[in-house]
Amino acid sequence: MSNPGSSEFSRALAQWKKGNREVEPRLFSLIYGELNRLAAHYLRGERADHTLQTTALVHEAFIRLMGHSGTDWQDRSHFFAVAAQSMRRILVDYARAHQALKRGGGEQKATLELGEPLFISAEQSSMMMALDEALDRLARLDIRQSKIVELRYFGGFTTAEIAQVLAISPKTVEREWDMARAWLHAEISK
Repeated sequence: MSNPGSSEFSRALAQWKKGNREVEPRLFSLIYGELNRLAAHYLRGERADHTLQTTALVHEAFIRLMGHSGTDWQDRSHFFAVAAQSMRRILVDYARAHQALKRGGGEQKATLELGEPLFISAEQSSMMMALDEALDRLARLDIRQSKIVELRYFGGFTTAEIAQVLAISPKTVEREWDMARAWLHAEISK
């Protein structure tokens, strides 16, 4: 999560937090590559012929992140942890919209606000919603394990990056990842 533009990102983020909305295009250009990597990670599990582009997910996430004006962004890692959570929510929202369109209708077409279609199967929608609900239950039991899963599974963060974001050791991340993964598997398999 650290890169040469981190200090520039921190300065731009500080200006934005002070109410300078003119810095938003600069912030977007500084984080676009990393948001694109996160979006690509999320979409990697989709069908090879799906039509959702990573750019649509990146733009939607950025719009939502900029709507979090009350969030006290601590640093770049914190920003991207919230970005990973935002992308998870976007995909779950679209999975729910898909389920509401026609239950059991095979593949359905849902449209992002940016107008790009996303094709998801009923099975993919159900799995995304089951995982989201299980993660919410896990968060009630152990918020840190839930965050580890979210950062690793949805955000594509490495063990070292998760340890940095959560201020814990990499061994703790690995141990809690294993426990959370086993718990989630049992929950989803019920």
